[in-house]
Amino acid sequence: MSLRDRLPQLAGEVFITDGGMETTLIFENGLELPHFASFVLLDDQQGLEALRNYYASYLTLAHEQGVGIILDTPTWRANPDWGNRLGYSAADLEDVNRRGVALLEELRLETDGDPPLVISGCLGPRGDGYLVEAVMTPDQAERYHSPQIRTFAATSADLVTALTLTYADEAIGVVRAARNAGIPAVISFTVEIDGRLPDGQSLGEAIEAVDEATGESAAYFMLNCAHPTHFEGVLEGAWLERLRGLRANASSKSHAELDEATELDSGDPVELAAQYATLRSRIPHLTVVGGCCGTDQRHVREICAVAVAS
Repeated sequence: MSLRDRLPQLAGEVFITDGGMETTLIFENGLELPHFASFVLLDDQQGLEALRNYYASYLTLAHEQGVGIILDTPTWRANPDWGNRLGYSAADLEDVNRRGVALLEELRLETDGDPPLVISGCLGPRGDGYLVEAVMTPDQAERYHSPQIRTFAATSADLVTALTLTYADEAIGVVRAARNAGIPAVISFTVEIDGRLPDGQSLGEAIEAVDEATGESAAYFMLNCAHPTHFEGVLEGAWLERLRGLRANASSKSHAELDEATELDSGDPVELAAQYATLRSRIPHLTVVGGCCGTDQRHVREICAVAVAS
């Protein structure tokens, strides 16, 4: 079953995502994720059970709240640069990306449509996610991300989502690669405390640049790994029509501060949800809501409640 031609989150109903996968698995479940790579858990039974339990908790939440859910494969780091650091060959990465989708497909079959589950093949930046490094042209980015995207396109994944991108040219390459592979692409940028991308470009300019270079081929845009106080002041312009998803951090700390933190800052779930309610009134098509670093089911439950009510 594939929803590629009719992504349900575009119809106006609320869809939740999970929260901060890696921070939950590390700080709450006590697992080791080298280089913040959760895909390594796919390689043994204990890791698979940890992922299954993690996903199942959000499926239960979506069922209880009566909303759909979009779940990403645990493959944010499963690209050549990070895979090489972890000893994974190109063939290994292709296999692990396929198995990430297979795990979510198993869960979709088990839930039998309740809640509606959209499977997202997750990819991350070539670089760190907080810093602008290994900068590529759009053509280079397309070549770099194409193998992972083609792998997802050959599975039952409904779309691909590029999370925590730091500059527009990489996003352009991702969208072009997905278009060539025949699978919808969602682009999620991250911003610093001034509301600008790590390379200094404004969020609106980045979204407009991607749309202009790709003929608006991205299914929609998201924002992740930033606190609402970091970007609430920049939400103005026609580009907001293209912003449909938000996965905020629990903490208002900067990326640099989070990088140095030794303890999890989970913030206040109720306060974060209230900020989402305000943001939803300002972002006309915000239907995809969830969390990023430091968030868990508590945060997403509160966020879902205000999103459904607003």
